Amino acid sequence: MARAARSRTPHPDAPQSHPHRLLHTGLGGVRTLPAAVRRGYRSRRTAPTATLVDDAPHRPLASALGLMAVTVVGAWLGLLLIGSLRVPVGPMDTSMALRPSLSGGTRIEVAPLGDLELSSHHAPVRLDVDVDRLDPVRSQALVDHPERFAGLQAEVTHDVTRGALGLALHSCVAVASGATALGLAVYRRPRRALAAGGLALTLLGACAGTAYATWNPESVLEPKFSGLLTSAPSVVGNARSIVSEFNVYQQELARLVTNVTKLYDATSTLPVYQPDPTTIRVLHVSDIHLNPGAWRIIASLVKQYRINVIVDTGDTMDHGSAAENHFLDPVSTLGAPYVWVRGNHDSRGTQKYLTGRRQVTVLDHGKVTQVAGVRIAGVGDPQFTPDRSVVAAGDPAERTAGGRLADALRTQRLAGTPVDLALAHNPAAVREADGLAPLALAGHVHHRENTLLPQGTRLMVEGSTGGGGLRAVHNKKPEPVLASVLYLDRRTKRLQAWDEITLGGLGLSRAEVSRHLPHENQPGATPAPSGSPPSSGPPSGPSSHPSERPARSPSGHPR
Repeated sequence: MARAARSRTPHPDAPQSHPHRLLHTGLGGVRTLPAAVRRGYRSRRTAPTATLVDDAPHRPLASALGLMAVTVVGAWLGLLLIGSLRVPVGPMDTSMALRPSLSGGTRIEVAPLGDLELSSHHAPVRLDVDVDRLDPVRSQALVDHPERFAGLQAEVTHDVTRGALGLALHSCVAVASGATALGLAVYRRPRRALAAGGLALTLLGACAGTAYATWNPESVLEPKFSGLLTSAPSVVGNARSIVSEFNVYQQELARLVTNVTKLYDATSTLPVYQPDPTTIRVLHVSDIHLNPGAWRIIASLVKQYRINVIVDTGDTMDHGSAAENHFLDPVSTLGAPYVWVRGNHDSRGTQKYLTGRRQVTVLDHGKVTQVAGVRIAGVGDPQFTPDRSVVAAGDPAERTAGGRLADALRTQRLAGTPVDLALAHNPAAVREADGLAPLALAGHVHHRENTLLPQGTRLMVEGSTGGGGLRAVHNKKPEPVLASVLYLDRRTKRLQAWDEITLGGLGLSRAEVSRHLPHENQPGATPAPSGSPPSSGPPSGPSSHPSERPARSPSGHPR
């Protein structure tokens, strides 16, 4: 056995195969190298392992930052897309939602009047409450049972509390769904996606905790108003007086709800005209006179009434200077095409600035355009009288300009393309279009007029949509803000009805909307045959039918 074992051990002098000899020589060579060289050799062989160990701490940090980014973006998208919740609060229908914000707080929007902001909390989320409408059924129930007003405060508190709890649950679902969906799209691993959803819920909980810790119930005493609601403190008093005299405020609230409900009842029983989806809606505005609040009112009316075209009969400016031109920039963003004719406060520089702007059509010298299916012709005011230093040429110059407009209308009629609307700033000019177009629009006098001209054309003069503009502060009483919505038949382009919108002027909050029907559209009247020329009416002057009499506001001197 010993001999056999020893025989398996190769003798140093014994012959070896070539591979074994090479391996033995290599290992022996390494062992015989100096220690410093061997250490360098080993360090070179273990370098990859050492590099992996050095890089390992950086990967979890990058992964965590990426997961955080996916979570935040996904949670934000979830709140934006499905985070809104409809909540009935008393007689009102509202929409509540949480939105990312750096300052927090609460924003309550009451369209189209404006909004108010409360510094209710400091957290990365803001509570948005949109008051959509006043429900007529629930309002009528309050009117039928006045005793319910005593419990209205408790009912509103209960509805808000329930809505807040529902919104909290809804927001949890929204942020978790958004973060999970985005995590699945980015990582394509369910475990990572679920981690993003869980982290989103944690972040939402942290935001809720911060909001609770910084909650300021006194914020309702110092709200910030914007839009038409800026006049709210002068109307209802400050919040402290409401709190101290809640019984008086409760009575005023009851009266408000009662009046609104009566308005719903009145509009439901009137022989009203109901426009169908094909009806063309024209918004007539005039004499804005540099009032920046007019743009917001016009944009709100465009949205509420689904306006197809806006017609402005001039005096948009006050002095027509180049410095005022940028006031006109919002006309391209109002949500509907804008057709404009020059007034006596609008310079030719104003007209040049507007020409070519997106969504804007400038008419002059009887030029004809077709917008939203309606053919419109107009002429600019021949006079430029921005102040009393300029001597006015008077009505003869206006009638001359109106004659150019009438010539253009006759040319269009002979060509078989009659015009539906004739525009001028001064009523004296557009009267020359009598019998050549079914409807003529003007402004200038700062009050409404509605007249059937001798040859059958209806002349509608609009008041000041800017409430007289900056010059209104010189008057003893503020001028109202006036605008009208005209409903035209899609096929015949004839006037079917019109709404007169009247808002209180500077410092007032009165709002009225009245609907009127032409005599031929009154219940029981025989409508004019389609395609017939404008019917001749009574002599020049206001129409004698009650529904066609204009709602006169305090008369103002021509500007």
